[in-house]
Amino acid sequence: MSEHLRYHRGKRVLLFLIILFVSGLIGVAISAIFMAAGDTGMKIAQGLSSIFMFVVPPIVYYYVTRMKHQMYDLGFRKPANPWWLLLIGVVLMFISLPVTNQLTRWNEAMSFGGVFEKLEEYLKMLEETAAATTEKMLNVDTIGGLLLNLLVIALIPAVGEELSFRGVLQQGLMRRVKSPHVAILLSAAIFSFIHFQFYGFLPRMFLGILLGYMFYITGSLWTSIAMHFVNNGTAVVVYYLNHKGVVNVDVEHFGEAQSPWLVGISTVVTIALIAWSWWRVNNTKKGDD
Repeated sequence: MSEHLRYHRGKRVLLFLIILFVSGLIGVAISAIFMAAGDTGMKIAQGLSSIFMFVVPPIVYYYVTRMKHQMYDLGFRKPANPWWLLLIGVVLMFISLPVTNQLTRWNEAMSFGGVFEKLEEYLKMLEETAAATTEKMLNVDTIGGLLLNLLVIALIPAVGEELSFRGVLQQGLMRRVKSPHVAILLSAAIFSFIHFQFYGFLPRMFLGILLGYMFYITGSLWTSIAMHFVNNGTAVVVYYLNHKGVVNVDVEHFGEAQSPWLVGISTVVTIALIAWSWWRVNNTKKGDD
């Protein structure tokens, strides 16, 4: 066993699940208190739920299982040189939008039919309920409401989900499977699945892959947190500006490309930027050696 770990791998997995379960229950209990307090209460409840589900468990887990460098092990490290690769990650969020929207269209067009018709109806009902809740939260008229949405919908999930899925899960899979590509794909799939929205599975997994690669390349959770925040925050801001009549852009179609050529270009540029970032970091490390 590594000298900085307190428990065997199997016990660590069980411990993390226990912490996740207990913290989740606490979050549900606390957030339930605010649910009846109108729209603001609903947002506070959502924020508290996200904190107890995704922020608290990984931090508690690492402090319990590690003897030193707890926050460093979670991924809170200075990004690898060159530092501006973090900005490349943020730019990727916009460059990849045509790909994301195309994956969304494909995902929404999927149909089970036959014996799975009832399952399809149930999944669509869940999707509509989630969409209605999200729209209700986004529907604000004041700067204060916008800032609260950026906190609850963009910042807290960005920090919490990156801690859990990249800081704990992806790094844990890396130690297990030894292949960064497999670890990134598996953690992205689990990241998407845990949201329980089938008709958003493909675009969310694609987002997880982008976040996973840039986290691995830069070695810093700050990169994927910034990317995640920009992804969620852009939707919040665009919805607000559209609602206020400042812009005439529907959030669901923001960055959408009708031309397959634009989708193809977006795909190529996205892959090229990730590959170039990977090469740039490796080349810098060789130069330092």
